[in-house]
Amino acid sequence: MDKMIYVAMSGAKSAMALQATNNHNLANINTTGFREDLAASVTHNVPDQALQTRAYVDVDTKGVNVSAGQIVNTGRDLDIAIEGDGLIAVMNPDGSEAYTRAGNLRISPTGLLETIDGLPVMGNNGPITISPYESLEIAEDGTISIVPLGDEGGTLAVLDRIKLVNPDTDQLQRNNNGTLGLPPQLVRKTTLVATEEGGVERNVATEYQQPFVGADGTVTVVNGALETSNVNPSHAMITMVELSRIFEMQMKLMKTAEENDAAINRILT
Repeated sequence: MDKMIYVAMSGAKSAMALQATNNHNLANINTTGFREDLAASVTHNVPDQALQTRAYVDVDTKGVNVSAGQIVNTGRDLDIAIEGDGLIAVMNPDGSEAYTRAGNLRISPTGLLETIDGLPVMGNNGPITISPYESLEIAEDGTISIVPLGDEGGTLAVLDRIKLVNPDTDQLQRNNNGTLGLPPQLVRKTTLVATEEGGVERNVATEYQQPFVGADGTVTVVNGALETSNVNPSHAMITMVELSRIFEMQMKLMKTAEENDAAINRILT
């Protein structure tokens, strides 16, 4: 019974984890710029010399599906959609840089350009601040121009340029706040410190740092439009049904193992 119930138990646990990822994708079908989370089942051997015949199933998070969603025109000045590959750089609450495809932007009461979730949008020199304006335009390269409030001549003035990036998509991972990011890298730092004897002592320390991603001038945007989620509703619904059946099958195996164990005990007694 041990082998059978171990495999069935880990299989049921894996199905539940995959179902949670799929449900998360389904819940974000209507979320602007959402990228589908990817996950898969992976088989592992139990790390014990006495249990070499045992195996269990775990869920491996594969990252995100970076395929593009549909671009829908809105006509709103602060809406942008990225054409092709690329991401919009934003600032997390902890000050680190993150990335998103959600281009439904807004202006905060203090004048900061931010996402609908309140994350500041990054420009050439940090978060972008928008001055009061008569009209606003965002060019395909992310350059923001405005006609200042009270300017009757209608002359456009360049304010800043939205930082558009195109990092290695294989390294992208989901942050807790729904944005995308790159995993921190372990960096070794060497410093030289003068000793009391007049010599020099070398100190070596390691720390995790957020990888720097520079702006990519080839990334373009469409102003007055938004990108829809790239989750396929039909595929997600089919996956939900399949995972439910897999879970039921694993539970039946566990019940069968219990019945077999009970039958053996009756024979032995």
